[in-house]
Amino acid sequence: MNTSPTIAPHYWVMIATLGFVWGGTFLMVELALRGVTPFWLAAGRIGFAGILLSAIWGVRGFRLFEDRSNWTSVTLVALLSTALPFLLLSWGLQYVTSGFAGVSMGAIPLMILPLAHVFVAGEQMGPRRILGTVLGFVGILILIGGKAFDSSGSDLETFGRLACLSAAACYACSSILTRRLPPVDSLGLAAVLMLIGAVVIIPIAWIAEGPPPALDQETLFWVAILGLIPTAGANLLRVMVVRGAGPVFMSLTNYQVPVWSVTLGALILNEALPSSLFYALALIIGGVAISQYKSLSALLGR
Repeated sequence: MNTSPTIAPHYWVMIATLGFVWGGTFLMVELALRGVTPFWLAAGRIGFAGILLSAIWGVRGFRLFEDRSNWTSVTLVALLSTALPFLLLSWGLQYVTSGFAGVSMGAIPLMILPLAHVFVAGEQMGPRRILGTVLGFVGILILIGGKAFDSSGSDLETFGRLACLSAAACYACSSILTRRLPPVDSLGLAAVLMLIGAVVIIPIAWIAEGPPPALDQETLFWVAILGLIPTAGANLLRVMVVRGAGPVFMSLTNYQVPVWSVTLGALILNEALPSSLFYALALIIGGVAISQYKSLSALLGR
């Protein structure tokens, strides 16, 4: 039986915001990559976010742990939520289709559900939660369609797919570990995660792609926007949602990202809007409604 607590209304606003922001990130990444290499883009995003969040954190007195410290777990969360998945996706996307990458990210809730059942109190799987999660994933499969399993023709495609699935597993595990951390300041945690990620990814980018390239003004603008909104701002919201509402609830964001990505691509880049969008959206909304029935009932009852 699902014993998870009722979710407060502001957490619903947060995951809706995260779905929209992360869904639009692909457009900004595409524009930024015209003037910078993939690893340096990832390093720039994380580094900029780390500096920005640290500046705000410093004004608050650099407070992090409220009781006992656990730097080992914080470092592990940083590696699993920033540096490692960024590197895996940057490498894997060279050899797989974007459709497969989208399905990989959509599978995160399926990975989180059993992990949360075992490792997080109050996040046990029940029939309703399982059904809702599966329906949401089916909606993503319908939305992406045949592109999900099209072959890229690369000899390294199998390894590219493993890299994308490994990145999804990193995000799933980091959500569980974030929830299990001792009491911390959310802003401080978000800043520390970015700083640790930057320390790891910058040397790797230098080794893999050489010294950082000179950026023109347009590329610098997009790197700054990516660092400010989908990296710094969104990751702060992510920490707050996982800590306050749990990793299973946070995973609902992954169902929204492909929908917003397709919709914004049609609105801004004039890409074709697939008819499957509406069927997929119905399944995704239905899955969310089923898995979060108790919280939605309480929210609507207000």
